[in-house]
Amino acid sequence: MQMQQRTEFEGHTSAGAPAGLRALPAGAAPALSSPLPGTRAHAAAAPAHPGFLTLEAVGLRYPGQRDSLLAGVSFSLAQGEIGCLLGPSGCGKSSLLRAIAGFMPLQAGRIALNGRVLSGDGAMVLPNERGVGMVFQDFALFPHLNVAQNIGFGLKALPAAERDQRVAELLQLADLGALAARYPHEISGGQQQRVALARALAPRPALMLLDEPFSSLDVDLRERLSSEVRALLKATGTTAILVTHDQHEAFAMADRLGVIHGGQLLQWDSPYNLYHQPATRVVADFVGEGAFVPGELHQPADHGHDHVLIELGWITPPDKCNHPHLPPRHVDVLLRPDDVVHDDHAALQATIVRKAFRGAEFMYTLRLPSGREILTLVPSHHDHAIGEAIGIRLQADHVVWFDRS
Repeated sequence: MQMQQRTEFEGHTSAGAPAGLRALPAGAAPALSSPLPGTRAHAAAAPAHPGFLTLEAVGLRYPGQRDSLLAGVSFSLAQGEIGCLLGPSGCGKSSLLRAIAGFMPLQAGRIALNGRVLSGDGAMVLPNERGVGMVFQDFALFPHLNVAQNIGFGLKALPAAERDQRVAELLQLADLGALAARYPHEISGGQQQRVALARALAPRPALMLLDEPFSSLDVDLRERLSSEVRALLKATGTTAILVTHDQHEAFAMADRLGVIHGGQLLQWDSPYNLYHQPATRVVADFVGEGAFVPGELHQPADHGHDHVLIELGWITPPDKCNHPHLPPRHVDVLLRPDDVVHDDHAALQATIVRKAFRGAEFMYTLRLPSGREILTLVPSHHDHAIGEAIGIRLQADHVVWFDRS
């Protein structure tokens, strides 16, 4: 299977700390690279990183089961980076997190942290000796302890003065100082989540693991907390891995993102590349929204820029020099909603068959003259009726195609 992209990217920036944290730098994601227009992108290969956390050909299998749950999983995470494992329920992402924590043995491969083998090669370091902190879905706060006591629970080996100082640092960092004497039932779900994270950070773990920590919260709170948690992890320089099935959480949190499907890690990459340069059709289907439309790929014989023709027109149109081309190839082209623009003056008309109001925007499902359906995002003041024909034009900066075979 082959794929080509044309992409333009100006980098990722982030503003100051979100509300709920005191003077915390949000932490910009690392700069991303993108292929030159018309060049082939090797989207399956993540950029090289010094491996603080390294997984090499990891395989997992439940006891008593013949088939593997995961096979050949390999990726690395640099110190201070936040990684995310994304996939459907039951794909094995939480089991992989448990294996990193030391709660599940490996069938194959090895896991190393800061050069120390934790699992594999005959090693199996106990969970409490790995220097790994973990935040679970239910937060698991102690109901009989107040906020400050919950945060300091894992610091009993420290002298009292040192323990109190560390608790005070985390109360301030997580903006929990005013809640120090309250008990878990007296604070909100979002505040409980910050307490659980502060408690896990208190012993200064080398690695933090978060197993769907926002799944029990409502959507609005989830979006805000994902930004707050990222800021807190970045402020403490903590390397972390998040497991989720929510793409919005993954995009908001992660520097590196992996898609697990069918027992394999299909792609480990930046969130930007995963969305705009998916390595496989499965990744393209799973990440984001879009539709595949048939197209013709026209490749110059001199290996210059490729050109793609679809029903909406040319993407990267041929130049005027009439270079010799190879015979056209039939491909499927991925169109994202932002690749299609509503334009009242456009010659091409498409019929609205479904619409979804999203506040600032409508997501329209459009039927082309051929009968194929595509998606477009339109500002919500353009409120058209189902069955109405509207003008559209192509505005695609990123072209992703796969051989139809």
